[in-house]
Amino acid sequence: MVIFRAGIGLILATNVVAAQGSRTAPPPDRIPIDRAVTVGKLANGLRYYIRKNTRPEKRAELRLVVNVGSILEDPNQLGLAHFVEHMAFNGTTNFKKQALVDYIEGIGMRFGADLNASTSFDETIYQLVVPTDSAHLLAKGLQILEEWAHRIAFDTTEIRKERGVVIEEWRLGQGAQSRMLRKQFPVLFHGSRYADRLPIGTKESLETFAPAALKAFYRDWYRPDLMAVIAVGDFDPAVVEQTIRARFGKLVNPARSRPRPQYSVPSRDSTRVAIATDPEASGTSISVYYLRGSRPLGTVSAYRRQLVGQLYGQMLNQRLFELTQKANPPFIGAGGGTGSLVRNIDVFNLGASVADTGALRGMEAVLTEVHRVERHGFTATELDRASQEFVRGYEQAFAEREKTESANFVEEYIQHFLTAAPSPGIAYEFGMVKRIVPTILLSEVNNAAQSWLQLKDRVLLLNAPEKPTAKIPSAADLLTVFDQVKQTDVAAYQDSVSSAPLVALPLSPKPVAAERFDSALGVTYLTLENGASVILKPTTFKADEVLLSAFSPGGNSVEPDSLFRASVFATQLVGIGGLADFPLVELQKKLAGKAISLFPYIGSFQEGVRGQASPKDLETLFQLLYLNFTAPRRDPEAVQAFKDNVKAAIANRGSSPAVAFRDTLSVTMAQHHPRSQPITSAMIDSMDVDKSLVVYRDRFGDASDFTFVVVGSFTVDGIKPLIARYLANLPATRRAETWKDPGIRTPRGVVELEVHRGIEPKSQTELVFSGPFPFSRGERFVLRSVADILEIKLREQLREELGGTYSVSVSASPTKIPREEYTVSISFGSAPDRVNQLLKAVFAEIDSLATSGPGEKEIAKVKEALIRARETDLKENGYWLGQLAQIEQTGDDPKTILDGTDLLALLTADRLKAAAARYLDRSNVVRVTLLPEGKPATP
Repeated sequence: MVIFRAGIGLILATNVVAAQGSRTAPPPDRIPIDRAVTVGKLANGLRYYIRKNTRPEKRAELRLVVNVGSILEDPNQLGLAHFVEHMAFNGTTNFKKQALVDYIEGIGMRFGADLNASTSFDETIYQLVVPTDSAHLLAKGLQILEEWAHRIAFDTTEIRKERGVVIEEWRLGQGAQSRMLRKQFPVLFHGSRYADRLPIGTKESLETFAPAALKAFYRDWYRPDLMAVIAVGDFDPAVVEQTIRARFGKLVNPARSRPRPQYSVPSRDSTRVAIATDPEASGTSISVYYLRGSRPLGTVSAYRRQLVGQLYGQMLNQRLFELTQKANPPFIGAGGGTGSLVRNIDVFNLGASVADTGALRGMEAVLTEVHRVERHGFTATELDRASQEFVRGYEQAFAEREKTESANFVEEYIQHFLTAAPSPGIAYEFGMVKRIVPTILLSEVNNAAQSWLQLKDRVLLLNAPEKPTAKIPSAADLLTVFDQVKQTDVAAYQDSVSSAPLVALPLSPKPVAAERFDSALGVTYLTLENGASVILKPTTFKADEVLLSAFSPGGNSVEPDSLFRASVFATQLVGIGGLADFPLVELQKKLAGKAISLFPYIGSFQEGVRGQASPKDLETLFQLLYLNFTAPRRDPEAVQAFKDNVKAAIANRGSSPAVAFRDTLSVTMAQHHPRSQPITSAMIDSMDVDKSLVVYRDRFGDASDFTFVVVGSFTVDGIKPLIARYLANLPATRRAETWKDPGIRTPRGVVELEVHRGIEPKSQTELVFSGPFPFSRGERFVLRSVADILEIKLREQLREELGGTYSVSVSASPTKIPREEYTVSISFGSAPDRVNQLLKAVFAEIDSLATSGPGEKEIAKVKEALIRARETDLKENGYWLGQLAQIEQTGDDPKTILDGTDLLALLTADRLKAAAARYLDRSNVVRVTLLPEGKPATP
């Protein structure tokens, strides 16, 4: 996997991190490293970080971090830092060829999710997740890290095969964005090695490099003094430390080690401009980068400086968001913040996504808001809200300190090793935040950007579609905006916050009509007087998380065709209006310091609400829920702004080959039904907030058929009063309602379509099998297992054996509403001239599965993955929320949540073979293929 650390055309945000330290008494102002992590260094220079953590239980997150990336490649090695990473999965001394992937999948872990790696400009990171319920599995995991460190095999045959895979990854990244990047990188990184060391390399290099050059890169740079081993998980740290010392202590640095240089980007006292246009660009964006050398971290004063910068960015971005709520907004979206461009270079970035004719206006609007802060500053109330939000975020993290996922710790330690980004632990950091934030003066925040804005080393990037109607300003035009804004007299920002309560009218609690408790599941079922049902599952999985899902049958299927479009946009148009007497911007201010989110939706066959909150903000969550049902708000100005922005955002939708491909597939599967048409500007013009409000009130005007599922950190007795006050007072007309069948049908027979779009030599193919389906729990399990097995087999054949694709995905989707049916989708990208070869391979694997069935190895992999997934799923609030909601809608036995192992008996070769023959019927399949323009049709 290739990772770009540079944020071209994007808004960069700072990750506030703790500061570096040591176990000995730190110098004054120095921040120590968390005592919960064991940090060591071997005689050969390799460093290690070890921490015991039981979230999730029976798992260990392992990483091999190599302080080496594409920036170190010699001219004959372009792309080979990344290629080495690929070869790590294609054979080591003790894992021949695909044996490593087979082993990981054999113990229930997943290729991609649990076994992966990434390469960027400056580093390569290998990721491995292993079970720890057996000491052997953990030891084997550490052995794999050691194999990667110095025992990659570089088999000649595997190198040849992997060329195809990496070239396909290169191909996957080609398109308008990559073409514009190639024009802008030489400007952004002018005079720097970063300009011509993209991690993916070049196609020419990938096709022609000598295996000796690949081995030389590994030999030169994969050495212990440039490595760290990180292990966080449910294990004995002493045992892990002993194993690391024994395994990695024997690694030897080369007799003549090449120096590991630190590259930078030369500073210039000028503004460089790069304007890139492309016929397939999907939008126009503009970014301004202020560049300077990175400042050292690790002290309280440096940490305070970061906090001030974060508060500045938070308040600036809120002001920019408010502009998008006004009619004729100057941009679709905008933001600013600080971060790292590459190692040793920090950046302050301002950027905006704009209409094709609005580059200058959008840039002027962003710079004007920055100028407004320079001239008048922020207000005390803005700082108060931003501070509340900031402290609240750390308060949540502190509350979850015993429930933190191991992967989160791993990311901290990676950065500590690579960049000396400090990691003192949340208790220490929260203490700093509580001490520092209240002492930050408004004047400090007002001046936070001054040191950046005075820099003369600036880069201005503009991306835009290449078309006659686009207004592309010149470099001179863009530079003029800076001077014009400085001369503009801007008014001070006026902040207003309502003191009114969210729910104005007092609500009298209503008694629960019925209650029952399922002791096996630990679930309480309530029936309210208004007919609404409530399902409660208190847990201790997370300390500061409560999840909510509410749903009711109907959706837009019950709306007449005349109101269908109004129903599609209803929750968006109503949502941007705010609630009750609070416009959206004021509502956001009212909720400052609250850890809460809530989103209503109207789907095809049901309407509902999804949300989450901290336990201390539960009442606010229920108040918002009540208002979403009873007090939707109409805001014509916000609606007009939304329409303007959406039209600007989709103006170039048709230019994207990928969008044309997905649209063709979507309308084909629905046989061009009127309710399945892609979004157009005409649809946006037809938006009518009053019609949408009618639909919204209809869908949420009757709570009697709603089911509310709540899972997380609460007690039943504690949440009941909120349910009685807010949910029990929701309106109820007690209408008998269900969904309707709109008549959308998947096509029968064989349908083959080609979409000829795009100029890059790349193709995308999707096969969709569909048909009637017996919607039982067991058959759903078998169908998904067939898809899992087929994906493994296709990955091994299309990627590993043929080298024809970077990835292939297989997904199965059984549905009950409006009919019991299924779809199985197979998707892969490739070179256009290899489509037919890969299609033949796909159908050959399907035929083999349908006639001979899967092998025991594939069945065992699927079984073990399911067993391992359940170990972690049952400790996740989201899993319980989804399962309880699904069971309520499917009618399955709730007891199956606790034990799904009964389904494993269904995984027999004969049953899977029969299911493959039934559900992968070659006489009933849709195939859509994307090909470049001018490419002859596939035979």
